[in-house]
Formats: sequence, structure tokens, C-alpha cells
Amino acid sequence: MPDLDEERAYADRCRDALRRMVAGARENVAVGEHTWGDRYTAERLGFYLKTLARDIGEEGDNPPFFGAIAYGAAAGEHSRQRYYLGRRHISDAIGRPPLVIDWRAPVSAAFYQASAVEPRGIDTRRRFGWSANRLTSFEDEHLLSGAPAGDSELVRREIERARVGPMRDIVATIQPEQDTLVRTGLDVSVCIQGAPGTGKTAVGLHRAAYLLYAYRSRLQRNGVLVLGPNRAFLHYISAVLPTLGEVDVEQTTIEQLLDREVRAVDEPAAAAVKHDARMADVLHDAVYRRIGRPDRAVVVADESYKWRVNQHEFAEMVDEIRTEATTYLTGRERLVARIVAALQRQAEARGQNCNGVWLRRMARAVTPYVEEVWPLLKADEVLASLLSDPREATGLTCEEQQAIAWPRPRKAKTARWTAADAVLLDEVGAVLERVPTYGHVIVDEAQDLSPMQCRAIARRSDHNSITVLGDLAQGTTPWAATDWRSQLTYLGKPTAEIVALSTGYRVPATVVELANRLLTALQVEVPPTRSFRSDGELTITHVDDLAAGCVAAVRRALAGEGSIGVIAADHRLPALTDALKATGIEFSAADGDARVTAVPATLAKGLEYDHVIAIEPAEIITAEPRGPNRLYVVLTRAVSRLDVLHHRALPPELH
Repeated sequence: MPDLDEERAYADRCRDALRRMVAGARENVAVGEHTWGDRYTAERLGFYLKTLARDIGEEGDNPPFFGAIAYGAAAGEHSRQRYYLGRRHISDAIGRPPLVIDWRAPVSAAFYQASAVEPRGIDTRRRFGWSANRLTSFEDEHLLSGAPAGDSELVRREIERARVGPMRDIVATIQPEQDTLVRTGLDVSVCIQGAPGTGKTAVGLHRAAYLLYAYRSRLQRNGVLVLGPNRAFLHYISAVLPTLGEVDVEQTTIEQLLDREVRAVDEPAAAAVKHDARMADVLHDAVYRRIGRPDRAVVVADESYKWRVNQHEFAEMVDEIRTEATTYLTGRERLVARIVAALQRQAEARGQNCNGVWLRRMARAVTPYVEEVWPLLKADEVLASLLSDPREATGLTCEEQQAIAWPRPRKAKTARWTAADAVLLDEVGAVLERVPTYGHVIVDEAQDLSPMQCRAIARRSDHNSITVLGDLAQGTTPWAATDWRSQLTYLGKPTAEIVALSTGYRVPATVVELANRLLTALQVEVPPTRSFRSDGELTITHVDDLAAGCVAAVRRALAGEGSIGVIAADHRLPALTDALKATGIEFSAADGDARVTAVPATLAKGLEYDHVIAIEPAEIITAEPRGPNRLYVVLTRAVSRLDVLHHRALPPELH
């Protein structure tokens, strides 16, 4: 294997090749704009070239490779070959072997999976250390020697490196069990129960990048959807996929996906009913109850003739279509078409020329008859009618009907919809007509989804696969799942494989040990977290003044490196931020990029900070029904250091 100077020279060669690739891609864009061929071909070629130029150009000054593998003499087609692995493919000329192989390529799997027990023909696995994009060191493992390899110091340093800014990719540190999940095929749905710091979110995002690489032609039309719990979380993960070369992935929240303006807030009892799975049947009945029985025959005048569908024939058509239609509006269209077909048979029997103009005229003529028994509906009108008078919701108790009832009847145009209403509107819309689907859906923090939210996601992956990420111990919504099999059923994938990740690579052992004490109070069956890291600092301090204690803790944290998160119960945070402002400490909200971030406990999920200052655990627990789960989330946001400040008595589990 080359020495350090030779590796540095190779890195410079790779950077030069990448610059030429960028220049060539941009030149091809200019050429592609004037290409011969039909308009569609030109547009598709232009889009491809511009996307390629943008993707390669965004690589910037990232290290060109992070690892290399050298095969032994008995490795078949790879005998005595050496491959460098990076975030993207780098080539210096067409027809030559690539300088760097994409981490998603099949040969790259051996880098992550090979071991001394199963070397896969690899003689040497080399990992590289970088500082300010300069190659500073490397570390070799000789797998064919049979000697067990110890923990990689470079991997450990990368995992323990201070966190600043958005989430980073983990291509250099993917562990074998994570790599297996990342490379799961497109046709397989998988649920990853991941304890804090196990990398479940990173695995999900890297799986998205892998699937787009391995199944690009299949995913090109419908694409990949990544659903996160809130905008702060999306901001935090926003940089991962672009660094992996994938920028055309939709990343959004369930609220943004449903795309409804929310102007009101439900009472807890109403929200609980609206998110209940029984509402699916209630809404289905509310739609199909509008279908009536024909009380007259269909009679259509056509010049000197009158075509007729008898009342009983009309009723039979309605009954047949109601049982076979996939959606309400599809059934309505079929009813029109079936009546017109019956009229057409009569007309053709008399020698009538039934061309397209005639068929459209007949369709217009029979529509009023269809409207009487199968009316045209809109989702907001159906839901407004139900919430104005929910007595017809027979699947609900009287108390539940009263809980969701509006104080006074409203029309759809004047309705003030809530977040739960947006989910119900989506359900009604799906009863009326099909919604577009995605080629693959990745759902993070899935344990917090209600059954009705799960149904909204299932509709968008009806015939395709899904990746479910979450941690039952971090369930904080009133309807949070307590087991994955039920949640997967609501998501439309009841047979998906459930895999547990319990080794934490982000949260240090001292923090994990503290957080694990809460598991007995959470009433869920999850394995306790084991930490890969032996570093970390934990301090628990009683203070007389929480605001003053917070300021002092932030000042101490600023003397070190890394990001700092101040996390407290939502009602407590304004007093703490006022104290930070008064002392001149700069900070940002949860979706900001300042070194110090002030985060309400309800938005902390999915985020991570090098140093976390958790304020008053007892308040976090008493602020909401699932307070212990919320405290578990807060404590496990720390990557290196955790300060717990309290004035009230600590929860018993933390003593």
C-alpha cells in the first residue's frame, strides 16, 4: 500500500479529475441546450446534464475519498486490485478504471462488511484521517492475517468529533449492521427501532441515497419522500443527502405534505378522537351515505328518438358500481359511462352513428340523473357537514361525537381547520379519488404518528416500499405507538421486518447510563442502549436561580468546542432566553445555526448538540402526559457533555 506522501499525491490527482468533471459537465450543458432531436428528448437531456453539473459542482472541497481496500491474490476478479471509496464516483478519463468508487457501488459493501473472521478476499482495509481537507493520516487493518482487529481510532475520533451545524453524513463510519440496512433492496419494507444515538436517522437518509443510486430508473418518476417530525429537524438533516450527491429528494413534514392551512387548535379530547383509526370508517360512511336510490328512469331525447334506461336497470348499475369502484369519483364516472353505453347499444341497434361528439352529448344529458343518486362531492364540504352534525358518526360514542362537534354549524368556506382536520380532509380526499404515490417513503420519528396520519402516509406508498424509523421510548404524542407491529399495520406494511439498533454511536456512556434509568417508567418494550463511546461528561447541579444557573452553564460551555443546546420545558424557555439576551450571549432558535441554540423540549426530538444544558427535569416531566418520554428525549440529545440544572427535586429515576 502507498505511504502518506503517495496518498496525498493521489488525493490531489482526484481533486484535479473532479474539477475536470465539473468543467466537462458544465460544457455538456451548453452543448445539450442545442442538441438535435425532438423537444422532449432535448428537455430530458438538458435536465440530466444540468443536474449532473450541479451535483458534481456541489462536492466542493470535501475529501475525495475516506477509505481504500486492497484485495489479496485469491480474490477472483478483484485479485490484487485496490479501490478507493468516496462520496461520489471520480474518473479522469472515459474507458479507464475510476479513481474513486461511489460508496454505494456493490464493491464498496466489502469495505463496511469485511472482518478478520470473514475478510471477503480483502488483504488490507485502509481508513484515512483528514484535517481541513488535508490528508493527515491513515490506519490499516490486515484482514487476511486472521488477527482480530481492535476498534479503529480514526472511526472513534470521527464519531466523537464535536458537532457543529447541520447533521453530517456517516459514510466513513457506517457499521456493518447499519450497512446491511442501508443496502436493503427497494422491494423490501423495513422498520428500524433505534435507541438514541444509534444512527437510525442517518441509516434512513443513506438508504435513500443508496436506493436512488441502485434503482434510479425505477425511482425517477415517483421519487423518494423523507418525512420528519418538524421543520427544525428537517433543517438539521438538510445537508446530508446533498453531500451524498442526491438533491432531488422531497424532505417535508406530515403537516406540509397534507398542505392545509391550519387556523385553529383542537381540544385534547377532540384531537384524540379525530386521530383514532375508527375515523376512517366514519368518513367512508359519510361519503358513501350520499349515494341514493334512483326514483325514476333515465330518458334522453335524441332528435326523433328517446333512449331509455329503466329505473330498475339504473338501480342495478348503482349497486354494481358501488361494490367494484376503487374511489367514489371513479364510481361516479363509471356510472355515467355505463348509462351512456346502454344508450349507445340502443342507438346502434337503430343504425345511429355514435361518434365522439354523440357520446359527449349523451354524457352531458345523463349527468343530471347521476347527480341525483351519486352527487359530486368535495372533501371539505363532507367534513364540514360531519363536524357540524356528527350524530351520523355511528362508530363513535355520544361523548366522542360531542367532542368533535363544532359549537355551531359551519360551511366549508368559513371553516377554521385544525391540524387533525387536515388529516381527516386527506382521508376524505382519498375516499373520493386516488392520491399520487412515491417510489419509496422514509418516515422518521414514526412512533409519534397517529393511526390516521399513518394511513395518509400509507396511501402515498400504496404499492411501494417504506422505511420506518423511530424509538418507542421517545413516543411523546397522546397517540404514540407502544408496539411496532400495530403501527406498521396502519402504515400499510404489516409484514415489514423489524430490526433493533441498540449500540449508540452518538451518545456517550455516561449520558446513556443516566437516560436508561428512565426506561422502566416509559411502559414500552425496548432494549437499553449500549454506548460505543467511553468518553463524555455529566454534571447534575442544584441551583437557586435557574436563569442565572443557565447563563453560567452556557458561559462555561462556550469555553469548550462544539454546539450548545439549552433545552427546557416550553413555558420555561422565554425566561431563560431573556437572561441570555440580558448578558449578551448570542443564540438562535431550534432551526437556527448559532453556536448556542435555545430549544423548547417539544422540538428537541431528532436534534443533537455537543453540549446540552437540560433545565429542570421535573418541569419537563409534569408539562405533558408523556413527560417521562420527553425527558428521555432531552437527556439523549447530548453528544459529549450533559449539564442537568435543577431547583426542584429530581425525578426518582435520576437520583
